[in-house]
Amino acid sequence: MENKRRIAILGGGPSGLFMFKRLVDTNGTDIAIDIFEKKHQLGVGLPYSKDGANDEHITNVSGNEIPELVTSVTDWIATAPKALLDHFNITPKKYNDYKVLPRLLFGQYLSAQFELLKQKAEAQGIPYKIHFESTVTDIIDYREQNIIKVEIANSDQFEYDQVVICTGHRWPVKYEGKIPGYFDSPYPPAKLSLKLNDPVAVKGASLTAIDAVRTLARANGTFTVAEDGHHRTYQLADDSAGFKMVMHSRNGLLPAVRFHLEDPHLSKDATLSIQEMQSYRREHDGFLSLDFLFEQDFKEQFRDKRPEFYERIKDMTLEGFVNTMMDLRESIRPFDLFKAEYLEAEKSIKQHHSVYWKEMLAILSFTMNYPAKYLPAEDMLRLQKVLMPLISIVIAFVPQSSAEEMLALHQAGVLEIISVGDDSYVEPGDKGGATYFYDDEAGEKQTVYFKTFVDCVGQPHLKYKDLPYKSLVDKQTVSPARLRFKDNEQGKVQLDEGNKDVETDDKGYYYLRVPGIAINDDFQPVDEYGALNERIYMMAVPYIGGFNPDYSGLDFCEASSERIIKSMFK
Repeated sequence: MENKRRIAILGGGPSGLFMFKRLVDTNGTDIAIDIFEKKHQLGVGLPYSKDGANDEHITNVSGNEIPELVTSVTDWIATAPKALLDHFNITPKKYNDYKVLPRLLFGQYLSAQFELLKQKAEAQGIPYKIHFESTVTDIIDYREQNIIKVEIANSDQFEYDQVVICTGHRWPVKYEGKIPGYFDSPYPPAKLSLKLNDPVAVKGASLTAIDAVRTLARANGTFTVAEDGHHRTYQLADDSAGFKMVMHSRNGLLPAVRFHLEDPHLSKDATLSIQEMQSYRREHDGFLSLDFLFEQDFKEQFRDKRPEFYERIKDMTLEGFVNTMMDLRESIRPFDLFKAEYLEAEKSIKQHHSVYWKEMLAILSFTMNYPAKYLPAEDMLRLQKVLMPLISIVIAFVPQSSAEEMLALHQAGVLEIISVGDDSYVEPGDKGGATYFYDDEAGEKQTVYFKTFVDCVGQPHLKYKDLPYKSLVDKQTVSPARLRFKDNEQGKVQLDEGNKDVETDDKGYYYLRVPGIAINDDFQPVDEYGALNERIYMMAVPYIGGFNPDYSGLDFCEASSERIIKSMFK
């Protein structure tokens, strides 16, 4: 191992898979790779393992939308063990790349890709070692010696030249296990296979919430699928007569249904290049404008491809566009809109014709990751409060079978959604469950107790202090992410109005603290003096949510690993 660059990948899930692929693809024999995985299987992470899925949970992307790995899903299905395919009622003849997959089956595909990459590394003479059941408990940076030490299980330490943190999803546990009937997240989903006879509170209406709904429904009743393979009905079990699920969301809206993508990889070819954004920043005191991004990366995309839609929106502000789209959604009852969007999406898939404005909104969301760290604080507040609520609904891409089950549950009277506004809150019960406090749509205050409560708001953007690698914080290797206000007066107003995330420095500038740690364009941590760290790369999305607000699953893994590998070997 002498004279080889020692690189550690911390986390063997999908992010670790893409990073391993990048390293293997360098064909370099001057590197040695260690991978630390806290479980016993590579590739699957949380979403595609028993920690994040049951048999009923499916991907919201199809095979043709998955970034390139070693083999395609179609090719893998043709060689996958028959018993595995039979378990999920899939055959090579029935499968095509436009279909979604059970998440556990997709996890087996990702795991198989890892095995192929290991074979490729061996053939190329790249040494690697896999450490299973190895939880990373600390990362210690030694700037003077130019090395990093990785601590495993509060005990053994390993030394490296560079590390890539790919530790993936994390849901902090607050009350679960202490308060009966209170769940901080729906994962692992097996814990929600509960026989119940009372209403259940589900916080949120995201894909995470739909995961919980599908599992709870199966524990308390039965779905029947019609001969057409689509229409479903639901029958409650006799001993679950009092069971129903109540989804609580700020705006009372359900996410949009998955449709056909004109560009399955959501390419960003027509959007602003990094060079164009850098040029803009040079002329605007280092800032990028959210309005500029909205004009160029969203509105301009319709000028040639969808001229009629462009004429409708060309004079709209960001706020005007969002309000128009939200008003349209809010004017229709949630499940009526959900059914209409399901039918629209079904037509889109059959005809291979995109719902283009939604596709472009997904691209806009993804392309916000690079410029987010250069937005003035005023624009980040607008992004958080105005644009992201619409984006989070529209680009969820609920799979068709999930939508069919949701509609069947609503038709059976066991699923509803209510709007609870921005000021709602939940208090855990003394003896179990939780109480929901909110103002209803008539403005009346409501206090509702549930014996069972499931928090399903999705992966939270964690704060700087939540980083589990304490030496990085204690030694100030990393710093909290924050954005400067372009207009000091705006910062002062926010501070005076009690915004606890606003702070000032000794030069009189005002800043907005955003979730996670500060990173540069290459995913390297930046300390409070603006110095980057060339030994560490951060791909763990929960800890970079402020500067990397969109998490697009495998698309993020592909894009971020590409930037990291270029930085490593520049």
